[in-house]
Amino acid sequence: MAALKYSRQREAIKEFLDNRTDHPTADTVYENIREQYPNISLGTVYRNLALLVSIGEINKITSAQGPDRFDARTIPHHHFVCRNCHEVIDLDMAVPDNLEETASSNFGGIIEGHTISFFGLCEHCRNAEKNH
Repeated sequence: MAALKYSRQREAIKEFLDNRTDHPTADTVYENIREQYPNISLGTVYRNLALLVSIGEINKITSAQGPDRFDARTIPHHHFVCRNCHEVIDLDMAVPDNLEETASSNFGGIIEGHTISFFGLCEHCRNAEKNH
């Protein structure tokens, strides 16, 4: 693969994500990067996010619960997605060592990794629902 040409905008996007734990959407990334690069387009942000995902620098979290989110934390970890506010929260938890082996026993293909997402109400939405 050819060497990737350096891009200040892509570097700013990566740095923005590196400093966050809230899994922002592309629109959130765009709004924040525009403060530093006022002429950047939404398309440029989307292209750079896609590129960063494809080279393994960031992860894309896709959910039927809302828009895609982006995460610079690329070590294996799992997520909770709130069905109400769509917040994505990291869950640090132990997973059985043989999870992929167990899945492979019922699958003819090759499993190369996994993600686990849990869904429900986050603490904030749960408390808000109790108070109504």
